[in-house]
Amino acid sequence: MAIEYPASLALTEEGRRYRFTDRDAMLYATAIGMGSDLPAAPGSRYEHELPFLYERDLRAMPTFASVIAWGAGVSVAKLGLDPKGVLHGEEETIFHSAIPSTGVVIADSSVVEIHDRGVQKGAIVRRQTLLRDEADGRPLATLRRTLFARRNGGEGGTITEPPKPHPVPERPADVSLRYRTSANQAVLYRLCGDRTALHIDPQAARVSGFDTPILHGLCTYGICCRAVLEAYCAFDPAAIASHAVRFSAPVFPGDEIEVRLWRDDDVVAFEATVPAREVTVIRNGRAVLR
Repeated sequence: MAIEYPASLALTEEGRRYRFTDRDAMLYATAIGMGSDLPAAPGSRYEHELPFLYERDLRAMPTFASVIAWGAGVSVAKLGLDPKGVLHGEEETIFHSAIPSTGVVIADSSVVEIHDRGVQKGAIVRRQTLLRDEADGRPLATLRRTLFARRNGGEGGTITEPPKPHPVPERPADVSLRYRTSANQAVLYRLCGDRTALHIDPQAARVSGFDTPILHGLCTYGICCRAVLEAYCAFDPAAIASHAVRFSAPVFPGDEIEVRLWRDDDVVAFEATVPAREVTVIRNGRAVLR
């Protein structure tokens, strides 16, 4: 398979319609670990997360936007990428409006850029999907997903370098929060849309080079959003204008994730590690607050 550049930049997929309900919003919150702390005194983490889990006055997590139109986007096959060499490298969501807990969205997708690194060096493909509310046409969120195609390259593309990642400050973290994932975290999260066998089937995981199934990167993405909400937004989902990460290593169900955060004005830098394995799983995180 090969990338047909520049024709690939003209690829689009428009007008796809997706319906979601409050059950989907509550499932997503559960799948990224909300409600996993036992109920305690008023003001506990559980109490603050309850509005994302309970249909009474239900709120949707901002990163719920990443799953409400699962399957939208110009496909790997259309792009001419070798599927066995494709990795999800980066994810960014720009929030134009509060994400509703129920509704119908229209998804319009396109290809933003292709950075060809040369023969046997891979290619970086940036795709974008705009989600609009079907009822009034207003934009809800723009999803920007970056793929690293390890088995492509040398097929044409821009010679400019990709944007530089957001740096993490050199000072100690301003806030550090820990979240324990459950043994069935990936089993839950796959019900939100991504049913890739790697995340549930031990044999498929071994074929991919892992001893056991790994957690979805977008689940860790959602957990990092939980941390930003808790640390700086008083759990108000409308307070986040954008949320972006680079995926650097897998998380395994049962891992405890530590999210370290730094705030400078309205920008929050963050990274996530699994201390028990001494590995950084999210790098160059950047959230912008309203």
